[in-house]
Amino acid sequence: MRATPELQILLPVHNEAESIAATIREIYEEISPLATVEFILCEDGSKDTTKEVLREIAKEIPAKLLLSDARKGYSRAVRDGMAAADAPFLLCLDSDGQCDPKDFAEFWKNRNRADVLIGWRVHRADTVLRKAMSRTFLAAWKSLYRVPIHDPSCPFMLARNEIIRDISTTMGAMREGFWWEFTARVARSGYSIHEIPVHHRDRAAGVTQVYRLGKLPRIGYQHFLALFRILRETRPQA
Repeated sequence: MRATPELQILLPVHNEAESIAATIREIYEEISPLATVEFILCEDGSKDTTKEVLREIAKEIPAKLLLSDARKGYSRAVRDGMAAADAPFLLCLDSDGQCDPKDFAEFWKNRNRADVLIGWRVHRADTVLRKAMSRTFLAAWKSLYRVPIHDPSCPFMLARNEIIRDISTTMGAMREGFWWEFTARVARSGYSIHEIPVHHRDRAAGVTQVYRLGKLPRIGYQHFLALFRILRETRPQA
């Protein structure tokens, strides 16, 4: 019989066969001494050997495998993982290895300080274009939501399961910008948010599967429209 862990770690995974096993092992080695953990590995229609790698790693590290033949997109993959969570706490990270799991100790120590703990990538290891796009969108996000945080799109997040379930069931306005939407809905729902500085590294391997140059204009336009949709959907009822 499966024992429910204290903490589940959600990783959305797409075409990461080259690096995902090492990433999972690094995270497990850093975090398992601090809490009883299980991974939720949300594989999203990979075309390489990612599925096979995940099946093998699940033989040595506790994990739920959510495998998909079709590409769902980052946001849907994360939402499906959140729906499968049943531990008291859920930690979300990206699978590219850019967030350093050594920073988790500070999150776990402060897990009852606020409803949602989110990372703040003080020094982002991204391209100049990617950082410029984020700064532009951050200005628009803050002008509408007026939440005093620095990095609402950081994919390093820890929260209690009941909060995750409350917010994740309302998601869906942004196909790629999951964390922009998540933090907006968290704030609009009245939950408290606390930021923790985190180290941000170069990708473990490969290139981004979402924010490619040719996709950026479309993604940016859709994100701006979604900001107003989220405001409308979260407006207090008279």
